[in-house]
Amino acid sequence: MNFFSGIAYNLRGLGMGLRTPKLLLLGLIRIVAVIILTILAASLILVYHQEILALMWAKPESRWILWLWHVFSWFLSLVLVGLSAVISYLVSQILFSVVIMDQMSKITEKKITGQVKESHNIPWLRQFFYLIKQEIPRATIPVLLILFLTLAGWLTPFGPIVALISTGLAMIFLAWDNTDLTPARRLEPFKMRFNRLMSNLPFHLGFGILFIIPGLNILFLSFAPVGATLYFIEKQNAPNKL
Repeated sequence: MNFFSGIAYNLRGLGMGLRTPKLLLLGLIRIVAVIILTILAASLILVYHQEILALMWAKPESRWILWLWHVFSWFLSLVLVGLSAVISYLVSQILFSVVIMDQMSKITEKKITGQVKESHNIPWLRQFFYLIKQEIPRATIPVLLILFLTLAGWLTPFGPIVALISTGLAMIFLAWDNTDLTPARRLEPFKMRFNRLMSNLPFHLGFGILFIIPGLNILFLSFAPVGATLYFIEKQNAPNKL
């Protein structure tokens, strides 16, 4: 699977999600949940904007420096809003979005194959905690790595290069967060799933490139489990399996 296959599967998943009532409902729940959490987090952070600004840089008395302080204040506001969006995404993913994503994956698999294949019949509560345990490293480690690279880009002269690398990593790991749903549900070992990611990087880069389109990225992210499940099932049944 190549770069353009990744784009095609993401678009196919979105189309199928919008046409299937159950998938449409779950996708809309994800969109609304992330928007509400982002608004709440941004409002809470901005309430303490002045206190945070004062801790980082007290308001100067000199009018020659005051303009720079105002520029920094606006920049800090943008950073805090961006941080609130990241926090909201992580909270929604770990607490409940991963469950919604898993349900969307199951609905897609059943619609395509007629059944949902799982390795073991485990109780729902145990499966819930298993999904959360899988999601914590899968969602937090990439985000922390990207934030680290972003800060490194600000503090070094290699900012543009670091920005390209961090953007590419974001696209790949966001795509993997969805393509990993089906094999994780089947309790495949983490090493096997990670090796599958590394051997299909161009596909994941293509699948994830739609996630960086401003505005539309929330739509694509919300329905990404559909296209990711289509990819896994069709690739698994192909002559050259995953």
